[in-house]
Amino acid sequence: MPESLGSISAHWFWLTLAAILGAAEMLAPGFFLIWLALAAAGVGTLAFLLPVSIPMQVGLFAIASIFAVYAGKRFLKDNPIVSDDPKLNDRGARLAGEIVTVVQAIENGRGRVRVGDSEWNARGDDAPLGTHVRVTGAEGAVLLVEALT
Repeated sequence: MPESLGSISAHWFWLTLAAILGAAEMLAPGFFLIWLALAAAGVGTLAFLLPVSIPMQVGLFAIASIFAVYAGKRFLKDNPIVSDDPKLNDRGARLAGEIVTVVQAIENGRGRVRVGDSEWNARGDDAPLGTHVRVTGAEGAVLLVEALT
């Protein structure tokens, strides 16, 4: 029979820890805690099947965690996650190619443009108020614009 931690069996402790780590990964995704959850699940399964002492379980968890994180990093390096929409969270980059209106004259390379119902800082060739310009890209929250040809 497996050792116990207080009033619960050791394997239940590890399996519960695995579930908590898995839930924490879903709440705050970083693709790190899932590997620790797998290590805890492995130790919990081992503790259920074999009479392993508590100190040995902690040691196995430490070793399994290091191995799982390393294997996970290696797997992600060899199989990178490719997004269907790489500009999803980069609104400035998504605006490339859009025609926008200058709402504060672009003088000395700096001004403001209207995009939809918002205004953005802009950099580009000088342009008077009301001119339509094309967005060519973005640097942070500053749109790069060029005159229409």
